[in-house]
Formats: sequence, C-alpha cells, structure tokens
Amino acid sequence: MISFRKARRSDLPAIIDLLADDMLGQSREVVSDPVDPRYEQAFAAIEADGNQLLAVAVDGEGKVLGCLQLSFIPGLSRAGMWRGQIESVRVAARERGTGLGSQCIEWAVQKAAERGCQLVQLTSDKARPDAIRFYEKLGFIASHEGLKRSL
Repeated sequence: MISFRKARRSDLPAIIDLLADDMLGQSREVVSDPVDPRYEQAFAAIEADGNQLLAVAVDGEGKVLGCLQLSFIPGLSRAGMWRGQIESVRVAARERGTGLGSQCIEWAVQKAAERGCQLVQLTSDKARPDAIRFYEKLGFIASHEGLKRSL
C-alpha cells in the first residue's frame, strides 16, 4: 500500500538518495552523512513557503519510495490563473515500472486541482528521453520551449 504525505526533515537523506540515483543526479547531488547544510536550508525554505509542497511516497512501513516538489504559482495571465509546477520527481530504481511514477504524478495533479490550479506543468531534462515519454503518456504536451540560464 502506497501513501503520499508532506515530507519531513527526517526524510531528507532518503530524498537526496533518490535525487542522486541516476546519471544526471550523480553529478548534481551531494550524498553525505550528515546531510549537506544546503539541503537543510532548502528544506527550511520550502517548509516556510505555503506555495511549496515537498512530498514523499511511502510504503506501508513508512519507507520512502518516491518524491516530488509541487509549487503553486499565481499569475496574471489567463485571467489570474494559478499553475502547479511539478519538479524533482524521482522513484526508487527498484520501483520503476510498477506504476508508482504515475501515481506520484496523478497525486500531484489532484493536489494542484484542490488548490485551484487550472494548469499543471513540468520540465524534464532532454537527456532523460524515457522520462519525457513517460510524461507524454500521462497527457503532458510539449507545448512550449523551456529555456534555462545558469547563474
């Protein structure tokens, strides 16, 4: 039985492990004990912001199997429409292909709708073609070009 809940500080090591568990994450994340203070600071900022939801998927024993961050974004365009932005979606390697990723996304979409969002959006690195196909199967459309600039 999988359930979803708001992440707790004690989940940080498991979340960081999930973020680091792929080709891109290995070079981006810092897995350490104790947890790198930058993650602690980011977690505190997310916790303090009512428009941020860091969530985990857990099994019946409370083991973290997946995570995602959902941001609720107010906007003026489209008559003041709110958007849900889904980021940092990860599922434990042993759980991939079980439907857990789909459950994570559908849970996030439901939470966005409950908050009054009329659109849900996400980005995925072009180096992750399997992830892009996965999101397309769930009804996401590559309707815009996403651009980023590192600072």
